[in-house]
Amino acid sequence: MTRKSVLGEVREVQLAIQLIQLGARLQFLESEVGLSRERLIRLYKEIKGVSPPKGLLPFSTDWYMTWLANIHSSMFYNMYQFMKIHSDKEKVWILIKSYKLYLQQIAAQDSEPILDFTRAYTMVRFFDSDMLQLSTCCRCSGQFVAHAHDHKSGYVCVLCRPPSRAGKARGAKRAAAGEVAALGIEGMGFGVETAPGGTGLH
Repeated sequence: MTRKSVLGEVREVQLAIQLIQLGARLQFLESEVGLSRERLIRLYKEIKGVSPPKGLLPFSTDWYMTWLANIHSSMFYNMYQFMKIHSDKEKVWILIKSYKLYLQQIAAQDSEPILDFTRAYTMVRFFDSDMLQLSTCCRCSGQFVAHAHDHKSGYVCVLCRPPSRAGKARGAKRAAAGEVAALGIEGMGFGVETAPGGTGLH
């Protein structure tokens, strides 16, 4: 009979708490945390005060291709890639640290996160399944999320070639709230690293 480690169980609970606080769905918790479903649900209710949401996880890569979602997704995945290369931590901890860094960058610019934790987790799985890739913009050299097997030659990112109505809805909301701020590259919270060897977005 296998005896459970008390310290190991404490680490599992700590991991579950961090994931729940970041907004992880129950399906993700069950796949990454070695606690029973009943304990995870009880823990979720204690932390969030409500039952975990039901429903399927995102299953389409198309959401990551829209203008604003692509910018935020690309910023997060560049951070994740950097952490993955320079850290010896387990994948789930790299995901947690990358997402916290993403939230810090967004908060520093007084903006709102577009990419939630479930979307971030699902995107990493899409990359692992070879459904997404990073493509290099031929104008700014930034690395952006794109469909796998798309042509990389001549790729132009959503920052260098935004859609005609990009940012207009958000700009109207800000103007209504008395915020006079032009929504451009600077307003998105990050720029594009154009120096050779740069990590893409920063």
